[in-house]
Amino acid sequence: MRSWSLVDEWEGGFGWLLDERMHRTSHALALTGRVWLIDPVDAPGVEERVRALGEPAGVLQLLDRHNRDCALCAARFEVPHLRAWHGIDRAPFECLTVRDRRWWREVALWEPTRRTLVCADALGTIAFFRAPAERIGWHPLQRLFPPRSLSLAVPERILVGHGAGVHDGAAAALHDALQNGRRRFPAAVLSLLKTSWSAASR
Repeated sequence: MRSWSLVDEWEGGFGWLLDERMHRTSHALALTGRVWLIDPVDAPGVEERVRALGEPAGVLQLLDRHNRDCALCAARFEVPHLRAWHGIDRAPFECLTVRDRRWWREVALWEPTRRTLVCADALGTIAFFRAPAERIGWHPLQRLFPPRSLSLAVPERILVGHGAGVHDGAAAALHDALQNGRRRFPAAVLSLLKTSWSAASR
């Protein structure tokens, strides 16, 4: 049975984080009484929390390789499974292109009413993503060429696919990542190597 923790809980939704090394995080966002599941991983008790939040409207997959349990959850809730890089006409979000390559298709979601930015792998808060002293950091393969599309957002909160989100000073954290992420590449790589070595030696 998958063990998970509740994260990113606010009046507009919640997230659940799997208790594992990469801390995969999924989210349920409620807008006008309907709930959108984003990159969900199935876990015991989540279905009840989702239904208590509102009527399920759809499952959004933000990254082509983030299949997770999107199809399973869409079938369970009897809602569409939308692959966001193909468009999400029925969902109340704006799509910000992160990568559009044959081997990497990813978008981020921007919800302007509550100023919520939702990312899959572009940004994360676990050690795998962050250089020392960063609150939020880029995926290692995106750090040298971060997606400038995210600069269009001035978020009140940032929700990520790996780790707990940022709900305090989110706009400043994003600005710092955009402005300084590339020059911190050496420090981020060193931190990643140390983290990997520590995990391997346990």
